[in-house]
Amino acid sequence: MKDARVCSIELESEKIAFLEQMAATYGLPDVGKAVRCLVNYARENPDRHEAIFAEVRCLDC
Repeated sequence: MKDARVCSIELESEKIAFLEQMAATYGLPDVGKAVRCLVNYARENPDRHEAIFAEVRCLDC
């Protein structure tokens, strides 16, 4: 059995809308699954960590 825990995160409305759109586009059951897909991608691609996490992005400034 997976060691799953509930985690609450704060996101701006546009980010939630994006995740909802991705969930609908790819037939995912909910936004939580979309977030898990993103986390899994980062975990499975350690060579992409620098590109994912080191660059500072501000799409909402």
